[in-house]
Amino acid sequence: MARFLTHGRGFALLLLLALSLRPHPLRAAEPQWLEFRSAHFTVVTDTGDKKGREIVLRFEQMRAVFEQLLARKKVKMPVPLTIFALRDDKRFYQMAPLHNGQPISAPGFFVPGEDHNFIVLNGFEDEPWRAVTHEFAHLLLNYNYPPTQGWFDEGFAEYFSSIRLDNKQVEMGSDPELGLPYSEDPLGNQTETRNPPKSFTDLLNGWVWLSLPDLFTMRHDTSSYQEGTHRTLFYAQSWITMHYLLNKDKLSETGTYLGLVQLQHVPVEEAIQQAYGMSAAQLDKAVKDYFHSLKQLQQDQQSAQQAGNTNANRPQIEHFAAPLGPDDIAISAKPVSETNAAAQLAEVMVRLPERREQGLKEIDRILKLTDKNGQPVDNEVAHRALAWVHIEKKEFPQAAEELGNAAALDPNDIWNRYYLALVKYKTAQTNHEEMQGLANMMIDLKVTLDWYPEFAEAYNLLAMARMEGGGAASAMDAMKEALALSPRNEQYVFNQGQIQEAAKKWEAAQAIFERLKSSNNPQIAAAARHQLDELPTVRKYGVSPSAPKRAAQASPFDELEQEAKKRAQEQSEPHALPNKRQTQFAKGILVSVDCSRAPAAILLVNTGGRSVKLRTPDYKSLLVIGEESLSCDWKNRKVAVNYRVGGASDGDLISLEMQ
Repeated sequence: MARFLTHGRGFALLLLLALSLRPHPLRAAEPQWLEFRSAHFTVVTDTGDKKGREIVLRFEQMRAVFEQLLARKKVKMPVPLTIFALRDDKRFYQMAPLHNGQPISAPGFFVPGEDHNFIVLNGFEDEPWRAVTHEFAHLLLNYNYPPTQGWFDEGFAEYFSSIRLDNKQVEMGSDPELGLPYSEDPLGNQTETRNPPKSFTDLLNGWVWLSLPDLFTMRHDTSSYQEGTHRTLFYAQSWITMHYLLNKDKLSETGTYLGLVQLQHVPVEEAIQQAYGMSAAQLDKAVKDYFHSLKQLQQDQQSAQQAGNTNANRPQIEHFAAPLGPDDIAISAKPVSETNAAAQLAEVMVRLPERREQGLKEIDRILKLTDKNGQPVDNEVAHRALAWVHIEKKEFPQAAEELGNAAALDPNDIWNRYYLALVKYKTAQTNHEEMQGLANMMIDLKVTLDWYPEFAEAYNLLAMARMEGGGAASAMDAMKEALALSPRNEQYVFNQGQIQEAAKKWEAAQAIFERLKSSNNPQIAAAARHQLDELPTVRKYGVSPSAPKRAAQASPFDELEQEAKKRAQEQSEPHALPNKRQTQFAKGILVSVDCSRAPAAILLVNTGGRSVKLRTPDYKSLLVIGEESLSCDWKNRKVAVNYRVGGASDGDLISLEMQ
């Protein structure tokens, strides 16, 4: 994003310098740390009560704006998120990620994780949350929108990152990458920047644009949240395309387009014609005309070139009432000790590879602290952070020991129970052995889910534990919960395939692995291909792929014999025939849903000329776009359907989109 500049920063620094020269008693008072909690966010800060509550409100507002933009009835957060705001910018930059050996200049950063997400803000700056709006948009998309194409995710994240908030109003729509051709030092002196990076407006003012089919087919994986520069034509066109689609109310058509290309593998240009009712060239022209109609972008571009201007308060293109205000959310607050706050910040640092050693030194310092009588003062969070590092290094006995120390200090901290379950799973996975203490593991995970009901990874671990215990049906129930919470997580999809194998649902397992073998994630793709290679043997001999491998290393003669059996099996067993039934797409009115033979359901859809009965074998796992899941109570709703003709009814339903 464009560089953040703060009015009055020079004065503030001079004021801090003056205060630092005051007598020692004034400096001796430690800042009070507070933990603020709302319905969806936790903020730990030493910036004071007012700023802490403001940060909570801004994140609640951004969450609500996301909900409005993409018409979500409920926004899920399946990985716990903790936000830190530091009033000392020196302390912030000492723990910030490094770029070319130097701390990043942005006043905020995001640290993703499978079990815990963190955001760290420089509370000394104005509106520091704006530094993480792009990553925050990706986080919400990953948990609350079906898999899309790269241009959609990046376009939406860039559009979202232009957001400005106060207690009453939301503004957005301006160029999020529009910076200034000069920099400003702490005293307010301006220096011209050589070769400043181009803004989106600059890039789009050029003669050359990517064709829409090229833009829509470019691969761009953001699952790891690791991105390079955003100032490229791909990002610029993705941004203006989403700008157009959102403001012209074409998200429904976009959902239809994505269903056509991703589920039915319709060529991009044909899918554009079907979904938008215009050719790719016509849609391309519509987007370009829309860009040139936004005069505010050109005015902002010209204004930014003039020295003395800042981009901090330029007017945005769109304005609407804030969905939430200070009186609309309940926020609780409680004090946090300086030691606990330091331990939590160290927990963040050890998750950044370039800061891990620094974080470990801080943990060591904390664990060596003593009280006024010289007695050691132990710290539960520090032990938990060490346990996480040991898990990362596959040092599982040491991790279990640290978790035991942590649990002894605070038996009520649910995090320790979750990590103990994770250690059992990782130990079995790494050593190719059975999970130990399955009963206690499942109890710990159930307690974790009682504490945080949207914790997708806890559902995933519970599913794998149940599969290990022989309960394939209950394992599938837990895995469906994990996927409902995190629909883009391909590891969960892969695990679902393994559960289908364990339940001897061979066709369902094969379909999952066939889809995953072309994943952008090379590890997932390789694992899926391996499962497909072994599936015929597993199907014939009934050997579960999840069974622990306790046998000694096979001799060369054993391996030759296994290869011979595999070849004989492949030659003797007929290959499964592909499903050659014609795929149809239609729009119409959903008249009724018959769930009398659950989990199967029959949907009666009136397509105008006729009514068709479409069957799904499991309505809870049906892909539904625009809603959380299929409801048996739906009647007289506009829908778009993809289905295969024939079968036990007029057709077998592939996906359903609510219009």
